[in-house]
Amino acid sequence: MTRSGRGDIASNVLRSALLALLALLLAVPLATAGTLDRAGMERHFPAPLVVGERDATLPVWPILKQEAGSYEVFAYAFESIDLAPIPGFGGTPPDLLVALAPDGTFRDVKVISHHEPVFLEGLGSEPLFAFVEQYVGMSARRPIRVGRPNARGSGAAPQTTVDGISMATASTRVINESILAASLAVARAKLGFGAANLGLKVEARPDTGEALTVAELTARGWLRQLTVTNAGAEVAFRDAGVAGGGDGPAEAPLVDLSFAYLNVPAIGRALLGAERFAALTRELGPGDHAVLVVSHGPENPLGDEFVLGSIPDRLTVTQGGLAVNARDMAIERRGAAPGLPDGPWTILRITGAAGFDPSAPWTLSAKIVRERGQIFPEKIAREFSADYALPAELFIREAAEAGPSWTDPWRARGVELGVIALALAGLVPVLARQRGLVADRRRFPVFRLAYLAFTLLFIGWYAQAQLSIVTLVGLVRAATVTHDLTFLLYDPPSLLLWASVIATLVVWGRGTFCGWLCPFGALQEFFAWLAKPLRIRPVAVPPRLDRALRQVKYVLLAGILIAAAAGSPLADSLSEAEPFKTAITLYFVRAWPFVAYALGLLVLNLFVYKGFCRYLCPLGASLAVLGRLRLLDWIPRRAECGSPCQLCKVRCRYGAIRPDGRIDYPECFQCMDCVTIIHDPGQCVPEVLARRRGKRIVPQPVAAE
Repeated sequence: MTRSGRGDIASNVLRSALLALLALLLAVPLATAGTLDRAGMERHFPAPLVVGERDATLPVWPILKQEAGSYEVFAYAFESIDLAPIPGFGGTPPDLLVALAPDGTFRDVKVISHHEPVFLEGLGSEPLFAFVEQYVGMSARRPIRVGRPNARGSGAAPQTTVDGISMATASTRVINESILAASLAVARAKLGFGAANLGLKVEARPDTGEALTVAELTARGWLRQLTVTNAGAEVAFRDAGVAGGGDGPAEAPLVDLSFAYLNVPAIGRALLGAERFAALTRELGPGDHAVLVVSHGPENPLGDEFVLGSIPDRLTVTQGGLAVNARDMAIERRGAAPGLPDGPWTILRITGAAGFDPSAPWTLSAKIVRERGQIFPEKIAREFSADYALPAELFIREAAEAGPSWTDPWRARGVELGVIALALAGLVPVLARQRGLVADRRRFPVFRLAYLAFTLLFIGWYAQAQLSIVTLVGLVRAATVTHDLTFLLYDPPSLLLWASVIATLVVWGRGTFCGWLCPFGALQEFFAWLAKPLRIRPVAVPPRLDRALRQVKYVLLAGILIAAAAGSPLADSLSEAEPFKTAITLYFVRAWPFVAYALGLLVLNLFVYKGFCRYLCPLGASLAVLGRLRLLDWIPRRAECGSPCQLCKVRCRYGAIRPDGRIDYPECFQCMDCVTIIHDPGQCVPEVLARRRGKRIVPQPVAAE
């Protein structure tokens, strides 16, 4: 039968599966929106919090809290899937409930649903729940990155880094991207900021030597005043029915603050003196900012209970309508700043990760608090503010080039990618030059075992680059949901292997991956060594049963893809037919049924060589189907192959050589044993006989059926 006329059972099954898959793609809409209604939100935010009305234009719920006699926004709650449906490795976007405070910090992050394979019956969902809890207290204004496990304990900045999860690096990066992308969408619409200042580097220009006095700073507006008189306070609190002013005349100041941005050398040196300014510069971290606030009035916004190093409750720095985290530097107080009236003072540090831009206008606000009532006093607060702005020419602005988050794993895993790329580049010429190393029956087996050890230890257990049917499930789900394949970019080693596999599929068929680059396949080959010392004889599967069993993997493949297209969780369950997650990704650290299944397949391998690969592997089935598009029938054959010589067929443990000597390429694992035999004059029976007769015969590629 010619290649074009092949119509075996696998092709018929595949054709039926593809028709069913196409019908489902056209007919089955998959939900991509959030699932929480008001009742659901109230379960997550119970009293005394109040769930407000859902925004009419953005899928966001305001969460309210009573403060100073009125309801104020405690957080904006939303589901990430509504705003950033980024597909995970199951092909479906994770859905996370995020509560974002008005100042841009995360009040809460919870997992509503996900289809990440490594957490579904793998590690379990508990590590994922713990992972998202790290975001609480962090700021959406900061470029949060996923580090290695225990990254923060190893010195990474806790404000900008979350600890990753071993064996789930790619999934956690997708989760991180989903949280940040959705949060920034809400921040732009509700909080007045977006990603504009993230990664922006703004520094004061170097010292020009200009010497200024306090009076000159005040005249230029570089030293500003925030003054609230008794009369102004009385007016502000009049509607609350409490006295707001203090003792003294109405025009006397109640709160009187002087404040300035200190990083500009002319300002910092004039207010602190040269020695103290130099010490401040050394203490500030890269990209940090310092603001001096000195209180002159009778009411000090710092408060009598103010703790050094804390965030002042009654002083707030805002920019673009958003509060900026400003913390006292807890440095030694040695009286008032030179040239300023005596009074309590603080230097507030604003970290570079806060996205603060000192070259743009900002505001200092002071809060005055009064109490109303005797038995159950109620606190009433009013805020007073003053704007601050410096000339743009005092600063150097540099926009940092921050790429999308998927670029992080490519940079972080550069060494792994380089090693794998070199290994792939070294394998191709070995397999292509059949009269080279492959023809050497002594050296080639050593090379093959060494390469399989590299595949198992480095590609599999170290780099976690075991390819899986889960990727194809993800592709189907992405096609039906988001049309976004970005999730593939979060796992660079696997993507590199996929590129290699696709290239070799076109040239040689499925065998390059299944025979050389599959870590679980390598584990099976090493496990098969135990058969000889255990005196286990291989079981000869009857030909008719063997042919029937080989179709099981195609049926399983069709079931998985149809379930994925239908949006059914059955796709995830059927994908567990692969033991890859258990044996390679999770190192057998998993629930006992999965471990027993994986070990059972390895035991089966002792009796039926690579029985899983030949009969059950859905990924192998997909590669076998795609491998039919290969360009070459690359395995040489002789006219005597099959009749009378059956040596290669007998030696082929995969059963990929037909009785007539032709190669069944969809079942060939490219072990190259038959190639070694046919080029070895000491093994190839037809060549041995020809030499005895003084003749020489040359093997030729023969088209497969």
